[in-house]
Amino acid sequence: MHLKALPALSDNYIWTLTAPHGRAVVVDPGEAAPVLAAAERGLQPAAILLTHHHHDHIGGVPELLRRWPGLPVYAPHDDRIPAATRRVGQDDRVACDGFGFEVIAVPGHTVSHIAFHGHGHLFCGDTLFSLGCGRLFEGTPARMLDSLERLAALPGATRVCCGHEYTRDNAAFARAVEPGNRALERRSQDIQTMRDRGQPTLPSTLADELACNPFLRIDVPEVRAALTARVPAEARGHERVELFAALRRWKDEFRA
Repeated sequence: MHLKALPALSDNYIWTLTAPHGRAVVVDPGEAAPVLAAAERGLQPAAILLTHHHHDHIGGVPELLRRWPGLPVYAPHDDRIPAATRRVGQDDRVACDGFGFEVIAVPGHTVSHIAFHGHGHLFCGDTLFSLGCGRLFEGTPARMLDSLERLAALPGATRVCCGHEYTRDNAAFARAVEPGNRALERRSQDIQTMRDRGQPTLPSTLADELACNPFLRIDVPEVRAALTARVPAEARGHERVELFAALRRWKDEFRA
């Protein structure tokens, strides 16, 4: 399988995964132009996978369907994605043209957000970012924490293919939360080198995220210590969820 990140809009990635037979799945095409350009270089779409309804992840679908009528579009159960040809949710499987993905419900960023896991890759949209997680536009901290923990249970070698190039900014926040994390320090240096060279910082691996991403490290003593003072005393009854909520609020307010 050959993975490719197509830059789109200001900081999105449209992911393509091409099988040995030459056909590819296209994930979250927020605009059509990068996919059409890739087709000029030989890309042959087999299906479109959509993780959630935001326009920067689905905006290119109508034009792509005009180019390839009948192309299957797999999307969550959400009427805000009118182009879907098959709705999928937790424990469903996508089987198309030799591809196979399990569907994982990951509400938090949106209530209907899903992820696709297969062939050693995780297409997680705006739920899990490298060194971060998505904003809680529609979900609750408890639901997002549960979603992230289900993703964290996947094999460590899983390649994390998220929707945006946010890694350098996320690294600055992660180091503010856990300044003594040596693995994070090394990762931050690598990220800076990649961005200086104009290279994507993605995909990462789940093992790297478990070692460095504060949103997957709520139970690490150093992270808990950094967060405890940010949790109101009257809200400490459900400690892990409150710590996660405090971490998300801190990130929302953070300026490097």
